[in-house]
Amino acid sequence: MSVRTPGAARADLVADAALDLLAERGMRGLTHRAVDEAAGLPQGSTSNLARTRQALLELAVRRLAEREARVLALHEMPDPRAGAGSLVDALALVAHRALTGNRELTLARYELALEATRRPELRAYFDAAGARFRDQLTALVTGLGSTDPERHSLSLIAWADGLMFSCVAGSFSARVPGLAEVRSDLEELLAGMLGAEKPW
Repeated sequence: MSVRTPGAARADLVADAALDLLAERGMRGLTHRAVDEAAGLPQGSTSNLARTRQALLELAVRRLAEREARVLALHEMPDPRAGAGSLVDALALVAHRALTGNRELTLARYELALEATRRPELRAYFDAAGARFRDQLTALVTGLGSTDPERHSLSLIAWADGLMFSCVAGSFSARVPGLAEVRSDLEELLAGMLGAEKPW
């Protein structure tokens, strides 16, 4: 078991408060003073950890990656030898987790994604945060026999992102699909990609 240093624990506290503010108030609501207040820290504490706005955003992106890794549970992703049905089950669970118990985290991610389009220096941090899942998904669809794994991975991620945006911030925000619905969508999508005759 690793031992967290007080500095690391405070950095996590600040980053978690920043993510909460992003979900609640948007990018305009993210200030050093607001983070201090939300985290219950003395004024100036956030500035001591992240002196600039860029540094604060980078801290938030790194923490976002850590927390989303727990939601994605990459260690739970199946071996391709387990078959496409196992991958469908795993991806459906991941998407449903993001839609239900982690809506605020998903909202914070969209705020940071939009900000990264305006800050090239933040883009690198944001893209690196998503690379681990993207690379693992590409390896999984390759193992299942995909003839174009890069394109198929993009399609799966685009589908998941579109579903999450629609249900968290878009026109379907009042209705969250159940796990069975998400799984059915993924069955159809993956079956088409792999040229399967029927879903699993």
